[in-house]
Amino acid sequence: MRSRPDAAGPRDAVSLARALSKLGVCSRRDAEAWVRAGRVRVGGRVVREPSHRVDPGRDAIAVDGDPVRAAARVYLAMNKPRGVVVSREDARGAPTVHDLLATHPVASRVAHLSPVGRLDKASEGLLLVTNDTRWGARLLDPASHVDRTYHVQIDRVPDDALLDALRAGVATQEGDTLAAKAVRVLRSGDRTAWLEVVLDEGRNRHIRRMLAARDVETLRLVRVAIGPLALGDLPKGAVRALTAAEQRALTTAG
Repeated sequence: MRSRPDAAGPRDAVSLARALSKLGVCSRRDAEAWVRAGRVRVGGRVVREPSHRVDPGRDAIAVDGDPVRAAARVYLAMNKPRGVVVSREDARGAPTVHDLLATHPVASRVAHLSPVGRLDKASEGLLLVTNDTRWGARLLDPASHVDRTYHVQIDRVPDDALLDALRAGVATQEGDTLAAKAVRVLRSGDRTAWLEVVLDEGRNRHIRRMLAARDVETLRLVRVAIGPLALGDLPKGAVRALTAAEQRALTTAG
């Protein structure tokens, strides 16, 4: 039996909806609707099944008769302020990272930019944003072991027992065990201290839950580096493009 000329090989095949999203044409949800509406052709034939397998690098895909070409890859760094939500909209009207992106001359013209990972509303610091979903997924993959470095203000002066526990791992109320790859004291006062905490994986509210399990309150949490990329002096709320060297360094990090 001869294979169809537009059939993708198993190594590079993805669903048609995902292919459109990966190419930066639209979101996955919009892609599914477009396909079902008959707006998408593969190899000149209308395909109405979003799960149809294609190779984005080889198959000729068109939407409304216009050939689909991969969008230029964009890699951005943002200094997310405290109180900003990492989502497209917030039910309570809080500002979002997409509001900040709309002010950047490059980001405002690029569709379907997505943050790489998350910082909760109360956290701040370095956030990567891209339309290269494969690149972002690699950075998030626990197997990559890309370090994330945080400066964390806590409500006490830590002793050696607390620091040792954070390195060894603590059991949380949710039933999991969370640990830091490295912890050290940056500076301390009479009642509070700043820690540098390094993680090589990032679970939901990892640092806050890890500290809470030891009855320690997190007062501030700032992500200052992802792999070799440091936040540096990027102002709060500002967005900048990564240099080619920075993008390559993050690609090979871990």
